[in-house]
Amino acid sequence: MAQNKTAYTESPVENFVKKIDDPQKQMDSAALIKLMGIATGEPAKMFGSTIIGFGQYHYKYASGHEGNAPLLGFSPRKSAISLYVYSGGDEHRHLVDQLGKFKIGKACIYIKRLSDINMETLEQLMRETIQFIENTYTRIKE
Repeated sequence: MAQNKTAYTESPVENFVKKIDDPQKQMDSAALIKLMGIATGEPAKMFGSTIIGFGQYHYKYASGHEGNAPLLGFSPRKSAISLYVYSGGDEHRHLVDQLGKFKIGKACIYIKRLSDINMETLEQLMRETIQFIENTYTRIKE
């Protein structure tokens, strides 16, 4: 059974954020770190080399694929900030539809800047996603 190759590292989040070339992405990253830390009650940690994650849960799919992933996270990439705050489920789609200006993959939301989205809706989406994860998978308490 395949395991997820990405895992939490000991690399300091602050060092990663300082290396972001775009000052707006640096400010948005600082705001997201605060927001996601409050939502999860967990500190920011590097998940792999480019994702800032908060908390952790273990998933196992019917296919046999399993691994650990952050409860919430984001990655300030060059073209957009990738938000990992959505389960991909239809039960949360109404919140995604109210989020603002973004693009979406299966469960990843891409934004140019934090000011493009409705922060209250983002906070509600994060709370509901955490609830979904806790009801569906095993949250790992550190």
